[in-house]
Amino acid sequence: MSDKYINIKYPFQDGSNGFFVELNQTTKEAVKSDLLHLLLTNKGTRYYLPDFGTNLRRYIFQPNDAPTHNEIISEIQVAIDTYLPGLRIVDIAVTVDSFDENIAVVNVKFSVGQGVFEETDFVEFSLSQ
Repeated sequence: MSDKYINIKYPFQDGSNGFFVELNQTTKEAVKSDLLHLLLTNKGTRYYLPDFGTNLRRYIFQPNDAPTHNEIISEIQVAIDTYLPGLRIVDIAVTVDSFDENIAVVNVKFSVGQGVFEETDFVEFSLSQ
């Protein structure tokens, strides 16, 4: 039986098994890679899809407070609704890092599948200078 590959793993890594880049083998890994790729891509950097991605880097020098966190959540929700409409978002949380008050930690909890086959996972990254 041959191995099944779905898409390219993100962040990009040198591949094994003769591939140029690492590939995902499960739906959950593929969705997680797609979500990270969407959230960490700056708008305007992808050819032919100038609206793909988010402008999260513009929040790096903004106050790390509730109004800014709400804007970040809104930006993420709009991007996911536009480019990953099949993804079910369970929760989006933006918090202040426990060690450095200048860092915002973004956690996006999502689910993949339906009913008995539903799996929940999350991506987490920091917005810092």
